[in-house]
Amino acid sequence: ELSGETWVMNEGCLSLPEIREDVSRPGTVRLKYFDENFVEYDEVYSGFIGRIIQHEYDHLEGKLFIDYLSPLRKRLLKSKLKDIAMGNVQPHYRIKIPVK
Repeated sequence: ELSGETWVMNEGCLSLPEIREDVSRPGTVRLKYFDENFVEYDEVYSGFIGRIIQHEYDHLEGKLFIDYLSPLRKRLLKSKLKDIAMGNVQPHYRIKIPVK
């Protein structure tokens, strides 16, 4: 459950090296979940940790932070995204290079 005032922050992602963009997200996230022993939890997170949880939860849903960008902004990033897809980036961390 998402709530609270939305705020903008510059986000990046290890999945998209060398790309950072401003993303607007709600300020609070509420999670209800069960642990490995089937104990139920209901927790609320705000601020930076709430943003991180939203960012990582998006990955579970198949979303990346660039999915929140305007079509114009995505078009402006097209060449960088193509370079990433083709394995033409050299981040400072190890990545899986796609087979060409």
